[in-house]
Amino acid sequence: MSTELKRINKVSGELELPGDKSISHRSVMFSAMAEGASTIYNLSNGEDVRSTQACFKALGAEINYDGEKVVVKGKGFKGFDKPGRELDAGNSGTTTRLISGILAAQDFETVITGDEFLSKRPMKRIIDPLSLMGAKIKAAGNNTLPLQIFPTDELKPINYELPVASAQVKSAVLLAGLHCEGITSVIENTPSRDHTERMLALNTEVRGNKRIVYSSKENYPEAKEYIVPSDISTAAFFIVLTLLSKNSELRLKNVSLNETRTGIITILKEMGGNIELDNIRKSAGEPLGDIIVKSSELKNVQIDDSVIPNIIDEIPILSVAGAFAEGDFIIRNASELRGKETDRIAAVCSNMKNLGVITDEYEDGFALSGSINRDSGEFESFHDHRIAMAFAVLSFLLKDGGKVNNFSCVNISNPNFMSQINIIAR
Repeated sequence: MSTELKRINKVSGELELPGDKSISHRSVMFSAMAEGASTIYNLSNGEDVRSTQACFKALGAEINYDGEKVVVKGKGFKGFDKPGRELDAGNSGTTTRLISGILAAQDFETVITGDEFLSKRPMKRIIDPLSLMGAKIKAAGNNTLPLQIFPTDELKPINYELPVASAQVKSAVLLAGLHCEGITSVIENTPSRDHTERMLALNTEVRGNKRIVYSSKENYPEAKEYIVPSDISTAAFFIVLTLLSKNSELRLKNVSLNETRTGIITILKEMGGNIELDNIRKSAGEPLGDIIVKSSELKNVQIDDSVIPNIIDEIPILSVAGAFAEGDFIIRNASELRGKETDRIAAVCSNMKNLGVITDEYEDGFALSGSINRDSGEFESFHDHRIAMAFAVLSFLLKDGGKVNNFSCVNISNPNFMSQINIIAR
């Protein structure tokens, strides 16, 4: 089924977007782990976070909506109940990988399943370190879902160096470490998202080029209040739309400005984007503020390999900015994109080719050159929410608009995407 998207001539006004997806997942998880009641404000309403809620409800946590807040009554240390069914993580890789670190320490067997797309995603990256800790995990033949997690006598702490930068793998190990006698450490050579360590107030240190994060029972979460800032990955679509629309200005309010997530802003500013930050402050250790965006003429710049983990989820919409900018847009060292909800390298290249853009696809990235020479386009979402929204933005910028097939997958992260567009479109 195709969704038709008409050209937008101008963007103006302000938006307050749903809660950050990464922080929302962790708010639910840590609240469910804690003893007693926690309160969460501005929780993401996307399907992925609802999958996390469903899993922890099945484990015995009480989760109730009360107007603008969500109240979670947690189960305490190793207090989860054996679920009466398999835990369905839906489309959410974050749910699957982080909850595996928690379930590895429980005294009962659990099975994690997911939809057909999540079931193709690699899980060996968490199975290996958790197994080193003593976890007993059985996966499908190609190390994919379903995951069967068995009780073990006791997890042991490890010192684990991440083979590749991954906040999900790092978090799985650190969360398992919360249940161990002794201190677990995770060493990363390239910084990844640090929401887990911020929200749990974990000790960290830097040794040369390495960053080390520690967890132990002393860091086990306690009941508290969480205020979730707006999702910068969601904001990225509106930022790029505003930059590329003539005579436009937009304020995005209360957006997460975590340093491990703001690479998209840094790159767009280097490209010539008129972007300002305002009203910067902190909530529960997480920086947030307003982002003010104005129309700009963009030029492509060299994107350093070291920033790729910081912008991995924003590369699809960044490629749209690159397609309209002067010069060639090149992404390398991003093979992680092939293991997302879809193969995002192939997806971006396929859709760009449909517009006549000269596209070179590499194993670890792609290059876009030339210019868009068509007035409209029909794009595939590949059932990936970020691909769907990126090419919706591109459609809004074409003379005769465009179409995106299977657009409903945007519900995974932002079911209100189109209503938000309608608020600011002129």
